[in-house]
Amino acid sequence: MTEVTLHIYDVTNSGSEKTNNTIMNINKIFKDGIGLGGIFHSAVQVYGEDEWSFGFCEHGSGVFSCPSKRNPMYTYRESIVLGTTNFSISKVNQILRELSREWPGGSYDLLAKNCNHFCDELCEKLGVPKLPGWVNRFANAGDAAMEVAGNTAERFRQAKTEIVSASKVAYRFLLGGNGSTPESPSSSNRGSSRFQATWFKNLVTPGAKPSTSSDIEDNGDSVLLQQQPEQRSDLPVGQSSR
Repeated sequence: MTEVTLHIYDVTNSGSEKTNNTIMNINKIFKDGIGLGGIFHSAVQVYGEDEWSFGFCEHGSGVFSCPSKRNPMYTYRESIVLGTTNFSISKVNQILRELSREWPGGSYDLLAKNCNHFCDELCEKLGVPKLPGWVNRFANAGDAAMEVAGNTAERFRQAKTEIVSASKVAYRFLLGGNGSTPESPSSSNRGSSRFQATWFKNLVTPGAKPSTSSDIEDNGDSVLLQQQPEQRSDLPVGQSSR
């Protein structure tokens, strides 16, 4: 019997510091602030010091491993113990070999088959609870992070402009004006301006996908191909790759 731990990362592999900061702010507000979710990468650790996840590659399996909490492509956020599995190392190796064949890197889909979906299936096979709902609620990770964050940031910028406009109108109204200017929002929107201002205040801040993997080879019940970004070596589950 051993613990099964989920490691969660903020997706910060866009290559743009501004976009990465936007993602961090989205996650801070939507997950930490109101508990809805965010843009996350996840991996499962069971036995040993390494974590297992899934990502895109053109050829071979998308299943890969790296030292736990140390995936260099993302920013580590937190870990959650999902429960314990009664399976032996040998059985866990068998499960990982099967999943490596069933999850080719070319089948990666950010909405239907991403790293979080893989972790869900692995946890189910290990007999522990699946991921908390907030981890994959946005179902937008990996390569789509830049696009998602960019589109969201643009919407926030537009909303911020509308809030500033509404604030000017409200200020003139308090000074005795009637507030009827070309930039005044419709009367149906005035009631929500204060809420919107609070919602978006502090949200907008100016401002390495798994390497190509190949099929995990069946080298016996206790041995798996231990894979890390840009490097592979044969190690048994339970043995650190560092």
